[in-house]
Amino acid sequence: MHILLTNDDGISAPGLLALKQALDPLGKVTVVAPSRNYSAAGHRKTMHKPLRIDETQLSDGARAWVCSGAPSDCVALALLGFVKEKIDVVVSGINPHANLGQDVTYSGTVTAALEAVIAGVPGIAVSTEAGSPPNYAPTAQIAARIVQTVAQKGLPPNTLLNVNVPPQIRGGFRITRQGLRIYRDELVERLDPRGRPYYWIGGEWPSGVVEEGTDFWAMEHGHVSITPLQLDLTAYKALPIVERWFESER
Repeated sequence: MHILLTNDDGISAPGLLALKQALDPLGKVTVVAPSRNYSAAGHRKTMHKPLRIDETQLSDGARAWVCSGAPSDCVALALLGFVKEKIDVVVSGINPHANLGQDVTYSGTVTAALEAVIAGVPGIAVSTEAGSPPNYAPTAQIAARIVQTVAQKGLPPNTLLNVNVPPQIRGGFRITRQGLRIYRDELVERLDPRGRPYYWIGGEWPSGVVEEGTDFWAMEHGHVSITPLQLDLTAYKALPIVERWFESER
């Protein structure tokens, strides 16, 4: 098996190293990761400037590649031909915080896996609440088990897995649906030394609706959450409603 490994926290992130070492026994692992932190970068694709990839080493001496672009760029470049060997699965992580609910639209971790699925390759995003000091070992071992299963059984077309591991595992795996994130963002306005305003998006840490069957519920109850996500964002329940609005225009 050939695994492409990336993340959104950058090539030197400890979660990347932990996941790489856990995946090594499964086959060949090629690491292509961003040169810097791209957290909350979303599904970014660099089209307006050149991208560079340079050879580097992880802290354990393993060979890796560092890319000037975002996580989705790393995956796109690898699958488009920078990596010559066929890639069987793309794994993104380990993110040091959970990616739940609507986080998946912001997360560079999740959208890297999404880029893989667009290219027709199975994608898996892995996140956890790593704690302080961070402990990635349990999540890395769980991720390796999931990757092995996906490699053996495959995934439905246009589908990726969003995996979230709780800080203290008290149960097994739960196949979940995407829950509802509650954001408490606030706009903070300040003045620079020349009197010009600048802005921060601040506010309290977000929470979520802990409804049974969701990713939030699984994490709250100590279960590993595995959420299948699809490329098709069509709101099917809304189709007949919107069709009625514009019946006279047909």
